[in-house]
Amino acid sequence: MSLTPKSPVKTIINNFDEFVQLADYSLLEKLNCDPDARGEGNDHSPREVYSGHYVPVTPTPLPDPEYVTHSTTFFKDLGFHDDLVQNQEFSRIFSGDITAARPPMRQVGWATGYALSIYGTEYTQQCPFGTGNGYGDGRAISVFEGLVNGQRWEMQLKGGGRTPYCRGADGRAVLRSSVREFLAQEHMHALRVPTTRSLTLYTSKSETVTRPWYSQNSHSTNPDILVDNPVAITTRVAPSFLRVGQLELFARRARNSNDPQTFEELQKIAAHLIEREYKNEIDQSLSFSEQLVVLAKAFRQRLISLVVNWIRVGYCQGNFNSDNCAAGGFTLDYGPFGFCEVFDPEYQPWTGGGKHFSFFNQPVAAEANYHMFWTALRPLIEKDSDSLELFDDVRRGFSAEMQVQIQNMWAAKLGLTEYSSELVKELIVLMTSSEIDYTIFFRELSHIPENMKVLNKCFYVTPPKELQEKWEAWLDLWRSALSNELELTAISEKMKQTNPKYTWREWFIVPAYREAEKGNYTLIRELQAVLNRPYDEQTKEVEEKYYQLRPKEFFYSGGVSHYSCSS
Repeated sequence: MSLTPKSPVKTIINNFDEFVQLADYSLLEKLNCDPDARGEGNDHSPREVYSGHYVPVTPTPLPDPEYVTHSTTFFKDLGFHDDLVQNQEFSRIFSGDITAARPPMRQVGWATGYALSIYGTEYTQQCPFGTGNGYGDGRAISVFEGLVNGQRWEMQLKGGGRTPYCRGADGRAVLRSSVREFLAQEHMHALRVPTTRSLTLYTSKSETVTRPWYSQNSHSTNPDILVDNPVAITTRVAPSFLRVGQLELFARRARNSNDPQTFEELQKIAAHLIEREYKNEIDQSLSFSEQLVVLAKAFRQRLISLVVNWIRVGYCQGNFNSDNCAAGGFTLDYGPFGFCEVFDPEYQPWTGGGKHFSFFNQPVAAEANYHMFWTALRPLIEKDSDSLELFDDVRRGFSAEMQVQIQNMWAAKLGLTEYSSELVKELIVLMTSSEIDYTIFFRELSHIPENMKVLNKCFYVTPPKELQEKWEAWLDLWRSALSNELELTAISEKMKQTNPKYTWREWFIVPAYREAEKGNYTLIRELQAVLNRPYDEQTKEVEEKYYQLRPKEFFYSGGVSHYSCSS
């Protein structure tokens, strides 16, 4: 699944007048508004939201906003002229001042509630009311939905201020986390991993918030100081921001209430999910039960493909709860994420995540989220016994399909046309026993080396002689398997399009956001250029700077190797 517009010929959006004409608010028009909401959107205090799919809310503008950057790649994909980002009204809206909107745009945004489950266990204690009715978009406010060159997009401010779901927090995001999210989304897209996209990034020259973080060179597990951070707003974009947790919320309400409206709201959000994310895959002439069966298959395919791609490129979500699982099957919510450098199947950048959200455990976490998706929609299909059996079969097939796709991924990373259990299992044992860089190893392997000397640059510590001999034996076995494949040059080129050269390394993101806090955005823009071409051979200067092992001083370094929050 791609989050790139597909229109072969784009209409170029040159100015704000043309931009506002794209507005088309299907969510606000087709789903239910919270009946207790304030129509003008002045709804910024924590409260319980008992029903409705969304709450109208106005974002809180950044005082003294300053433009940091925008995604030239995504602007081009959308057909937006780069000059649009300099338009005063456009800048005001995406720095939080929605009063700049004019018809057919609306001068109010919206926030949504959702439920939380972790590994298939339902939770409510994260809600301040203990009911689950106060859990949702605490600092994410959608401000635009429209059709852009035939494709529907929703634009959401991250850090846009308080909503009814803010749970007592300030609704702000700091510049540090905003830079990370902005860069990560576009890097993931360049890696060909389905993801939300980045539109713009603004910061305030006068507003700061205090957050816990790590002192310089800290090896503490948890933040050890309080830091004043500039606030920022990054705009993320997706076909929708519907989450598995939203389906769960309405399924719980329908299960626990005799009010028929709760069941109707579950049905409406399921139908809206199909309309927004799966319209081209599901025949609208089918009965609704039959549509849900196709939906279950389509989401299963997308979710499995997503997680397999995460492992392919070394990405770890860190906190893959159901509320961080997009029902459209793409990467959502870049909080405590990280990319595996020194290979470790149990790699986990988030100190609060535990092994259950670790690198190699992501397929299991995905199945737990899929189970909650299946559980939430099942009541809508229970009266149709034929469709119900098919629906349940799709659920039962999740693990087997995941296994097939994981095996295909490992075969592709190794340049094989068929999966070899012997090669892959031995390789994982060797990588686990060695201190080896995940990305550099597979990229160097893509050159089809004849011996281990070429791979020396992949190791943080030279393996002992016995382990080196095992590596040599594995390499010989692998090259022997390749002898039955296509011409080696073609295999090498194909592997290089599977195994990126340039990846996210937190230790070169840190200087970028630290410089940004001083008003210098040069490094951010440099990283945009490098991370947007992860498979390419770039300049010698880029290679010397960005294609290298993590320096020793950044091992076990708080805010680099691990973090307890992203803020």
